[in-house]
Amino acid sequence: MIDETVAEIRAMRTHSTSAVAVKATRALAELLDREYVTVDEFERDLEHNAGVLRRSNPSHAALHNAMRDVERSIIGEPTSVEDAKQLLQETIDRVADDIETAKGEAAANAAERIEDGDTLLVHDYSTTVLESIENAARDGAHLTVYVTEARPRTLGRKTARVLAGMPRVDVHMVVDSAMGYALRDCDRVLLGITCITGGTYYNRIGTFPVVVTARELEVPVTAVGSGAKTIEEFRFENEFRDAVEVMREPVEDVEIENPSYDATPIGMIDTVITDDGVVE
Repeated sequence: MIDETVAEIRAMRTHSTSAVAVKATRALAELLDREYVTVDEFERDLEHNAGVLRRSNPSHAALHNAMRDVERSIIGEPTSVEDAKQLLQETIDRVADDIETAKGEAAANAAERIEDGDTLLVHDYSTTVLESIENAARDGAHLTVYVTEARPRTLGRKTARVLAGMPRVDVHMVVDSAMGYALRDCDRVLLGITCITGGTYYNRIGTFPVVVTARELEVPVTAVGSGAKTIEEFRFENEFRDAVEVMREPVEDVEIENPSYDATPIGMIDTVITDDGVVE
C-alpha cells in the first residue's frame, strides 16, 4: 500500500493536495500488519515510511504536516508493540479526519463570501473550491462559473464536469489564454491552495497570470484551503513533469519545460480563507 501510494503521488494521479495527505496517512496502516519485536523497531519503520511518503511530493504542505503529525503523536509514546499499533490506528483516523474537517470548514467559510448572482473564475482542479461553490449553490445562490482549461494536463475539464452536475451553476469553459476575456465578466477569482510559505502563495501552474490579469482588471482574488497548507520553515520544491504533456513529438534544439506550480507573492491575493477564518 505504501509503495503504491508513493508511486501514485509522484505521478500526480491524485489531483487534490488534501486527498494526497489523507491517502498517504491511510497508507501507513500497512504497518499494522507487519511484525515487530520491539517498539524501537516499529518506530524506526514508521519514521522511515513517513519520510518516504513525505518526500514523494516535496511541494505539498498538507502532506508534510500530516506525516509530521503522525510521527510526533507516536514516537516515544508507546511502551509495547501492541500499544504502538493501537496508537498508530487512532492517529491515522484522527489525522485523516482533521484534514477532511479542515477542508470542509474552509469551504464553508468560502461559501459565505459567495453571493447570489456572482460570476466566478476558477483555475485547474481543487476539491475545496468545488465544495465552496457546491455549498453556496445548495444554499440557494445562482452562479456563473468560468473554468480555465488548465493546460497541459487540462484538469479544468474535470472541474467543469463536476460543476456541470451542480444545480444553479452555469458553467463556461475557456482556454487559458482567454482568461482576460472571461475575467471582464467576473466578480471574483476563486483558487485553491497548494502551499503558503515565506510570503509566497504556491498553486498549480497558470495561477500567476490569472492573478496578475485579475488585479489589472480589478477583480478580487480569493484563495481557499485548509490551514495546514500554511506552513513556516518549509522549502517548497517545484516539480517538472514530462515534456510529452506539452509536445508529443520532440523537436530538435527545443528544450521543453513543464513546471507544475506557480509562485505568486501573497500580497497579490486579496483574501485567504482557511478553516481558521478569513484574512484580507
